[in-house]
Amino acid sequence: MAAKMGFLTIGGIEDMFASLLQKWVGMVRLKKIHGQIVKFSISQSSFLVTKMVDICDQNREIKYATLLFKQISDPNSYLYNAMIRAYTHSHLYLSTINVYKQMLRDTQEKYLIFPDKFTYPFVIKACGVLACVDLGKQVQGHACKFGLKSNRVGENSLLDMYVRWDNLSDARKLFEEMTQRDVISWNSLITGHIRMGQLRKARVMFEEMPEKTIVSWTAMISGYTRIGCYAEALDVFRRMQMEGVKPDWVSLIAVLPACVRLGALEIGKWIHFYADRNGFLEKACVCNAMIEMYAKCGSVNQARQVFDQMPERDVISWSTMIGGLANHGKAREAIELFEEMEKAEVEPNEITFVGILSACAHAGFADEGLKYFNSMRKIYNREPGIEHYGCLVDLLGRTGRFDRALELVKDMPMKPDSAIWGSLLSSCRTHSNLEVAVIAMERLLELEPDDTGNYVLLSNIYANLGRWDGVSRMRKLIRSKSMKKTPGCSLIEVNNVVQEFLSGDDAKNYSQDIYRILELLALHQSKSIDLIETVPEDASEIML
Repeated sequence: MAAKMGFLTIGGIEDMFASLLQKWVGMVRLKKIHGQIVKFSISQSSFLVTKMVDICDQNREIKYATLLFKQISDPNSYLYNAMIRAYTHSHLYLSTINVYKQMLRDTQEKYLIFPDKFTYPFVIKACGVLACVDLGKQVQGHACKFGLKSNRVGENSLLDMYVRWDNLSDARKLFEEMTQRDVISWNSLITGHIRMGQLRKARVMFEEMPEKTIVSWTAMISGYTRIGCYAEALDVFRRMQMEGVKPDWVSLIAVLPACVRLGALEIGKWIHFYADRNGFLEKACVCNAMIEMYAKCGSVNQARQVFDQMPERDVISWSTMIGGLANHGKAREAIELFEEMEKAEVEPNEITFVGILSACAHAGFADEGLKYFNSMRKIYNREPGIEHYGCLVDLLGRTGRFDRALELVKDMPMKPDSAIWGSLLSSCRTHSNLEVAVIAMERLLELEPDDTGNYVLLSNIYANLGRWDGVSRMRKLIRSKSMKKTPGCSLIEVNNVVQEFLSGDDAKNYSQDIYRILELLALHQSKSIDLIETVPEDASEIML
């Protein structure tokens, strides 16, 4: 190679190395080419080093790119931009800012190096991620000085920076002043409104969008799910499909929580079929969401099928399945699965322990529950949180160990919340323990003075013990505080549409029809009872 290069000019040698670097190059070959570049004394070529930095960026070898950049004594704008881009891609945002500052110093000293439309999108993104508000405003001023306002990519970066800072007023102002808006511009501002909980403004913008992408649809679905508007999330998901936009795995994960909260099992099953057909079940996050959906919609066996068919399981997979089994009273299976998890050398996290402790509590496995609770510190070096103490108090209460439960509550490193005292009060009803119930009620009166359910629970304990004076006292307290019981709510899915019913709500158009059918059923039942009562004892053979 050296002999052939002897007749080439410096420019010709650079072109030849540039041609070699133009092809796809791995790091091993890059280092060999770099060695030849050094050998021919052209290692100060910003042109060649820029290409090598780009290759390092593609291979995520940022350390080697940094060495290349630092050995250049006089970098040009292209090399600065390549280094800024590489640092940003590697999430080294502080280094991005430092290189930009170095570039500005060279701009002032040499008057030949200027930031351009390829510089600012990455610098502005770094400012946004680092929340450097003052620096971001300075960078915005530099961008305007160098003519960035007419560049759509740069404007989108500025818009994203304002959204990251939750500065929607400036973001909206910039959006209105933009010479050209693309789908990225619309999505950024819609996402900002959603993050701030401004779903109405986000929806208005969403409807005004000239062109919607899967990102736009998914943002609206996840936004509605986040604020508890689950029916609206499903409506947007259906409309997305009607308009011919195919859901991706991200949109499936966004809509599945709505299926969980509404009990929309049939829609969840369709999502499972769609995910399987499109290869999305290869992703652990999709499978985890499917497991949770099935478990919380009452189909724990189907949840287990998804879990068993997963190619790879992470700690979330194990924890979700253990929690699902616990909630369905399958404590023994949950314990066996936890033991499998330990054999698979997957370290349980805090959520895993909530699941296994809950399983022990529902089944009354006091010894096992205490063992797992103690193992958190001793084996896994994890400090129990209030939710773990709550599970253990619930377990001790269910098994009638009230002295131990009160001792645990007293020794907790944090203040017990209403959930802990509430579970203890509930256990007192099961075991008719009035003494502990009164203690729990006193604490609940401090934490939740207006919760009707607590008064009703204590009233039921008095009734079980025949203490009608206590029952009367509780009822007087409820009336004196003018408390109202939260109306019961039920959901039913018919033809993939979820209907919600509230106790005493006659607002639905078909309420009268429902009541008429209930009357007919009641009449039919009473006639059946009368018929059974009039059948003679010796008529059994005739009926058979």
